[in-house]
Amino acid sequence: MTKPFVHKILTGKVKRMGHPNAEDRMDRPWESGIFKNIVDDNLWVGPEGFADDEVADKKSHGGPEKALFAYPAKHYAYWREDLERNDIGIGAFGENLVLEHADESTVCLGDTYRFGDSIVQVSQPRRPCWKPARRFRVIDFALRIQNSGRTGWYFRVLEEGNAGSGMEMELVDRPYPEWTIAACNEVMYVKKRDLQLAEQLASRELLAPNWKRSLNKRLRGQKSSDAKRVYGPNKD
Repeated sequence: MTKPFVHKILTGKVKRMGHPNAEDRMDRPWESGIFKNIVDDNLWVGPEGFADDEVADKKSHGGPEKALFAYPAKHYAYWREDLERNDIGIGAFGENLVLEHADESTVCLGDTYRFGDSIVQVSQPRRPCWKPARRFRVIDFALRIQNSGRTGWYFRVLEEGNAGSGMEMELVDRPYPEWTIAACNEVMYVKKRDLQLAEQLASRELLAPNWKRSLNKRLRGQKSSDAKRVYGPNKD
């Protein structure tokens, strides 16, 4: 099996955009760490990701379970065609790692990799939010990402260390080979009525707590709305 390869690493600072009196919700004030830049030097990978990376909404992004956001390089061409835009490329989604030879069908929940001197572990798929939609002014972009399955995924950091672009990621453990990122996304978004699958996924010890909470709510019959996540706080 070809090892995943870190094509680029990216970090960024929080930026504030928009205008207080804008009528179009796409122009209203918002802030995000989605605008990241390529870094050629090796960086320290700490418990919450790269040392100089920032997130704006710490409730929904970042933290130990979402330390590094990885995205497959091959997806950019799909989005350029789907959105008919040429400006979709590296860094479009706020990703920290752009990966070759890895995607949602080949990476599994709990996969543990040696990345430079660090060790990282897949914690959950990315749940797409409204900020890429605001950035590219495509109101349903989060739904398109979700429905396409091209979500990317998060890593938690098990061991800190230096790492950088141009490095292979060596798989050292795969506890749940049946739970690819694609399979997890299907349970969350497609097979919502299959409570047996929801229970199976929720019981995986290495699944991030927020995903467990969502699935356990489903198992208890509680319904929740994704409107704020998908469309943002300014949905009319």
